Amino acid sequence: MNALFATLLVPLLGSMLMAVVPRCRIAGWLNVAFAATTTVTSVILALEVLRSGPMLSAGKFFYIDAFNVYLVVLTAFVATTTAIFSRPYMDYELGRGRLNSRRMRLYHAMYQGFLFTMLLALSTNNLGILWVALEGATLATVLLVSLYRTPESVEAAWKYFILCGVGIAQALFGTVLLYFAAASVLTVPEDGLLWTTLHGIAGQLDPTVMSIAFVFLLVGYGTKVGLVPLHNWLPDAHSEGPTPMSAVLSGLLLNVALYAVVRTKMLVDGALHGVSNMPQLAGYLMMAFGLLSFLVAGLFLHRQRDIKRMFSYSSIEHMGLMTFAFGLGGPLATFAALLHMTLHSLVKSAIFVTVGHATHIAGTQAIDKIRGLIRTQPAVGWGLLLGTAAIAGFPPFGLFVSEFLLLVATMESWPWLTVALLSGLAIAFAGLFRNIHPMVYGNQPEGQLPVQANMLPVYLHLLLALWFGLAIPAVLAHWFDQATQLIAGKGVL
Repeated sequence: MNALFATLLVPLLGSMLMAVVPRCRIAGWLNVAFAATTTVTSVILALEVLRSGPMLSAGKFFYIDAFNVYLVVLTAFVATTTAIFSRPYMDYELGRGRLNSRRMRLYHAMYQGFLFTMLLALSTNNLGILWVALEGATLATVLLVSLYRTPESVEAAWKYFILCGVGIAQALFGTVLLYFAAASVLTVPEDGLLWTTLHGIAGQLDPTVMSIAFVFLLVGYGTKVGLVPLHNWLPDAHSEGPTPMSAVLSGLLLNVALYAVVRTKMLVDGALHGVSNMPQLAGYLMMAFGLLSFLVAGLFLHRQRDIKRMFSYSSIEHMGLMTFAFGLGGPLATFAALLHMTLHSLVKSAIFVTVGHATHIAGTQAIDKIRGLIRTQPAVGWGLLLGTAAIAGFPPFGLFVSEFLLLVATMESWPWLTVALLSGLAIAFAGLFRNIHPMVYGNQPEGQLPVQANMLPVYLHLLLALWFGLAIPAVLAHWFDQATQLIAGKGVL
């Protein structure tokens, strides 16, 4: 477990060091170095799990298996590539006078603190610590959303804090109910919040209490996932915070919140199996919330006038699709959800990197003011176009594969819902490209000049999305199959 402890300690130490580093340029490079080191240690951890199987720490405080270890690697990797983009981007913001050195220290400290809380949430075996870690991630992102200290950013941060605070309170009550159900069964009640313990006795837990607990947990953690109608904080947080924060928020934090929902769903499924008239209650609730979020967000894409708000609704749409897939259950749908989670993180973070450069070129986030990017700066224009094509599910990008697998799984189990899925995909496609086309191909406005753009993270992420669409690497497919066996009960490959 040494690799796990290193993976957690590096961003924690980085957060403390970043808070006192006086020079902004050094801080930017240190931020990249800490994130890259975390990625290296997470890969070492993944190789250990791949070689030896699930790992439980002494004291049962940490638990690593195929489901969370790949998310640990994904989180560290996207945090690293975003940090690479963040360094010149935040220097540009400092030069424009939107930030000062004190706020830059806050930004870098919270960036590493945010990474630490996400990794802690993914690796802990204690559902109470999971709740604490997600609350810590909320507090870190509140400070990042309000970083510019404009009235709009402070309002967005306050809205985010209140809505997610109410949501996380619901999740706390659900966690208390889980402990109540476990304490009546266990001889050692102190183990009542350990996921491994609960998973082993899931069939003995009171189905009524577990059903009520899941409702609160789904509402609570679903607020952080951005599920409709609990999504109102997400577009404001994206549009008012710094763009690197949007990349990690959309590409990583939403995954961690959904991970928490899926972990608790596995417990509820075990408790309801064979003793309830609705053994798939948790799955039905996730399907309903997921499909509603997917369709509503697709419609809202057509009404957006701010480019970051538009892609935040795209994130809500895709998180709804993943929630629906995990709720649908079964090996094929679960495999599709895991693949979609990975690819959405890669592609959406790449899009937000490109959007950050596009807003610097145009000097605004207004969609109708961003025009002719391919003429002004071809690398940014093509990055935005290819990223949008990838997130819309164009072949041969990997999101086409995950969406196709989900459609097949839906046709097998709920064929009449296939129409809703296809309609939602078509609506989302139209909403994205009606806005992207003029931004990329429109006439170049006067005074719009190229900026220094770091497109390495964009093309690296898009190449990975293309690779996974053409042929999923055997190691990754084996990883997903192991996670599928854990979540759905049996593999697909």
